[in-house]
Amino acid sequence: MARLTQNINEQDHIQGNKNAPITLVEYGDFECPHCGHAYPIIKEIQEYFGDNLRFVYRHFPLAEMHPMAKPAAEACEFAAKYGKFWEMHDLIFENQESLSLQLLVDLASSIGLNAVEMKKALDQHEFDLKIKKDFLEGAKSGVNGTPSFFINGQKYEGEYEFEAIKSAIEELLVK
Repeated sequence: MARLTQNINEQDHIQGNKNAPITLVEYGDFECPHCGHAYPIIKEIQEYFGDNLRFVYRHFPLAEMHPMAKPAAEACEFAAKYGKFWEMHDLIFENQESLSLQLLVDLASSIGLNAVEMKKALDQHEFDLKIKKDFLEGAKSGVNGTPSFFINGQKYEGEYEFEAIKSAIEELLVK
């Protein structure tokens, strides 16, 4: 079974209790319909497990199939620079059906970010290295599609449905 090769670190985007007994890592693509399907399920998982779960999101844009995935990841990294990664993350997934550069700019403005600065950052690919690093580490860990999840370092091979993910996490909690 594949294992996570990159430990959680200060470069990661983390939600939840940093000392939680369970860490769920997602390698995702903002334009991937399967990631869009998983998005509300992961929100529900986070709510269900509360302080027992730490959630980490890492970029894995499949740019050849999803041309807006990388600009969306860059927009999230721009938002992260101002402490608004999760706001942008959620807005992008909630508006996934209409992803465009204009939408990314509009979403940035809606959370109080400077649209001109963001457009410049996207044009210059300011966050390319961070996104490439996530992608390469994901590939080393056995990620070959999105979404890919790891629970406490082990690749999760089950369905992206609430009950299946919940059961996998509960098995680890009782160990």
